[in-house]
Amino acid sequence: MHRFVRRTLPLLLLVVGLVTWWGAPVGAQAVPPSQADRANQAAGWFSSTQSVVSPLQPVTIQVSVAGFSGPAVLLIFDGAGQAAGSWEFSIPPGGVTTVEVIPRGKLGDHWAALFANGVQVASGTIYRLDAQTTVRTGAESFDQLYPRVRGFMQNCVLEYAIDGHHVHGYRSPDSPLLWLRDHYYQGRGFRYFDPDVTSLLDGFRQAQYEDGSFPDFVSRPEYGIPAFRTPVEADVEYLFVLAVYEAWQMTGDDAWLIQNLEAMQKALHYTLTHPIRWEPSVGLVKRPYTIDTWDFEYGPATIDPTTGNLAPRHWIDDRTIWGIFHGDNTGLAAALNALANIETYLGQPEQAQYHRSVAATIMQHLNDLSWNGSFYVHHIKLQPWPGIPGLDEASQLSLSNALALNRGVLTTEQGRAIIEEYRSRLRRPDNLAFAEWWSIDPPFPPDSFGMGGRLGEWPGYYVNGGIMPLVGGELARGAFRYGAESYGFDILHRYYDLIRKTGATYLWYHPTGGKATGRDVLPTDGWGSSAMLAALMEGAAGVEDNAGRYHDATLSLRWPAAGNEARDYPDVTDAYVVARYAASDAYVAYRWSLQQEGDRQASLKLQATGTGAVLRLRLLLPTETPKVAWVSLNGQPVPATIEEVGTSRYLVLNQVPGGMAQVDVQLKR
Repeated sequence: MHRFVRRTLPLLLLVVGLVTWWGAPVGAQAVPPSQADRANQAAGWFSSTQSVVSPLQPVTIQVSVAGFSGPAVLLIFDGAGQAAGSWEFSIPPGGVTTVEVIPRGKLGDHWAALFANGVQVASGTIYRLDAQTTVRTGAESFDQLYPRVRGFMQNCVLEYAIDGHHVHGYRSPDSPLLWLRDHYYQGRGFRYFDPDVTSLLDGFRQAQYEDGSFPDFVSRPEYGIPAFRTPVEADVEYLFVLAVYEAWQMTGDDAWLIQNLEAMQKALHYTLTHPIRWEPSVGLVKRPYTIDTWDFEYGPATIDPTTGNLAPRHWIDDRTIWGIFHGDNTGLAAALNALANIETYLGQPEQAQYHRSVAATIMQHLNDLSWNGSFYVHHIKLQPWPGIPGLDEASQLSLSNALALNRGVLTTEQGRAIIEEYRSRLRRPDNLAFAEWWSIDPPFPPDSFGMGGRLGEWPGYYVNGGIMPLVGGELARGAFRYGAESYGFDILHRYYDLIRKTGATYLWYHPTGGKATGRDVLPTDGWGSSAMLAALMEGAAGVEDNAGRYHDATLSLRWPAAGNEARDYPDVTDAYVVARYAASDAYVAYRWSLQQEGDRQASLKLQATGTGAVLRLRLLLPTETPKVAWVSLNGQPVPATIEEVGTSRYLVLNQVPGGMAQVDVQLKR
């Protein structure tokens, strides 16, 4: 029968010499086993039925102590020498038995000591703990999403050398180049399986211009394409900061982070001061009149100055229409907060305080200017503007509203309002779109944006009203965050049904369901599929990294909202989840179950482990039994703290030890 180490503390103190001999913890002096220890160890042995095990997956250990029957204890220590659990059992006459243990703690070789009647009789390596990102719930839409997305993304990888420096990244779904924007957003997916999350960012840092700005994409020498910054774009600098911050979370490489600090600070200084990026009259980032965050502006096609060919309006000129686009500013605020987190971590508190203050001021200015009570207005002009005949620009809902849901800059009321706006537009009687994942709604009239023969001139095409899974993924993740959990699950089910039927995923679809077309368009869109995977892993499964390498993680388990009888979505009553950064040994794993006990009671159980020091647990309570009768953490009663998000109720436990946590909850009506 399992007992946590607190129950065997006296025994642990007795064997401290044994522990120091094996793991040599900091401050301890390693000593060899005595002759008596060797004699005792010769009397017993243990062996795992699996040489490599997974977190929280039970494994059977064979145990033998010659000529002994009676009480025994198996102590296990993880790859860092920390206690990973103790198991008490009885050895029957004959001296041979088995015991089932639950692997947990840090990855690597785990070591064990076997005690028979208080005497050590065996010790040594028992198994190796490894972790791979996994979701198992019994629902195909969730269990198969990660392997499908990983398969899609393998077709998005580009790697080559630039001036002798190897770069490895994820290409745009409609361009054979390594754009920072596309690569960054695909990081929501590749963090779970790709160990190289830094080389492309190194390439961008080396390509940074003197003024602090960056190119949109790095060069591709084999095609003769140099690095280039699309002049109308205003988001590249904040994307670099967010990309570096999240790559550091994956790796925990402090030296690499320090190497990038100056480039990050210089980049945001450029955005906040350069006259073509910053509008001092309103204290916000400005840009030409593009469709959301895309790279061409309003007006007829122009001439590409580098080729002389007809092209979209990528360049700023005397016909440029300037304004404030909300996505540039929510993104900049998120990047300022990320930079402040880095500066705090690296011992620059004054810089951190300044950047947090700037972020808060930007959001206040943006809310005053652009927030209409339901969403952010697409583009607020900074000059007289007659409007576009036949288009109510104030009603346009653009894709960065969905991105804002997950940037940590909205109030709960704003987040819930944006989600409701998308839902209400899906329900409207005149809606013909198969999904509400619009790039922009309503779209611009034909020929508003001259594309030089490229896609996007017509409504419902590309970013001018096309349906984008990247929007759906951000919307789903935001729905989980802001108390619309069943809606988040609904989006995941609908997306999985889409890719299951076709075996493909596209950057955009026609509103009536037709797939994207065009040169260089991949049927394996990494941006949109990554967004959907993030909705599963960070939203439904609820695994979020608050610091780096899951050292401080939040688990917001939302499985009670998965079922929907009217839509034939199955209930989820058991879930096994592992989130592992492929670039390091950092992971979080949990087992969760919900058991209804008649009409008025239910029991909820959770086991969690990982490499981090602390967990914050947020357990969504089922609507049938939303009240907590009692809670225990690692066998001890704890008070129940309830957090409400909209109509959703979460049981919250703070400062839970990250290495081992067992939660038992009794629920009632």
